[in-house]
Amino acid sequence: MLSDEELLRYSRQILLAQVDVAGQLKLKASRVLIVGLGGLGSPVAMYLAAAGVGALHLADFDRVDLSNLQRQVVHDAASIGLLKVESAAARLRAINPCVELVTCPNPLEAELMAEAVAAVDLVIDCSDNFATREAVNASCFALGRPLVSGAAIRLEGQLSVFDPRREHSPCYHCLYGHGSEADLTCSEAGVLGPVVGMLGSLQALEALKLLAGFGEPLIGRLLLVDAYTTRFRELRLKRDPECPVCKVRHA
Repeated sequence: MLSDEELLRYSRQILLAQVDVAGQLKLKASRVLIVGLGGLGSPVAMYLAAAGVGALHLADFDRVDLSNLQRQVVHDAASIGLLKVESAAARLRAINPCVELVTCPNPLEAELMAEAVAAVDLVIDCSDNFATREAVNASCFALGRPLVSGAAIRLEGQLSVFDPRREHSPCYHCLYGHGSEADLTCSEAGVLGPVVGMLGSLQALEALKLLAGFGEPLIGRLLLVDAYTTRFRELRLKRDPECPVCKVRHA
């Protein structure tokens, strides 16, 4: 059930026919893993906390640096030197004390990755490197957890949803199985703050749609964002029948 405080706190989204009380209860019962508390993870975490997702599992082994503050809006100057998971958790508690927060300040490798993914209903990849994205994707498909994957660099971004529960859903490896320029990091190529803010907000939106059960998620579609010209483009994605990550799942 929702308390009187929760009914008031979430009243504006409960008013939406697509959410209503039933959808809000689904959000309250949900557990989400956010991998990376940087430029993408900041808006993702804040919007999901504000929306009333029951538990947020925060994974990041990095510490807040002065150069992060231009875009990683969940942190502030007082957070410099702190673990990002602790800095983010403090901010999220201030936004919504009703949300349960679980912090993981260690690299998600091998068994720890599997445990982290198995403990939640949905995973949001906000990491900044190809190796982590591949590992998160593999674990999600092995354990049957939907994955909201986003990336942004310079003035460009992309977003898709990979859902092993859907027979025809491709996975991240189908798209980028051999790596790409996407492995560049913001520290190497640069990025404008609002670009990661926009992509992170879209990731949060896709997560809420999946958790509350409304709308049409970006499954089998890749959204490309060109912030320089403010243009959006969509590409259709097909599952690679020979993909070593998801072909066993769909066999």
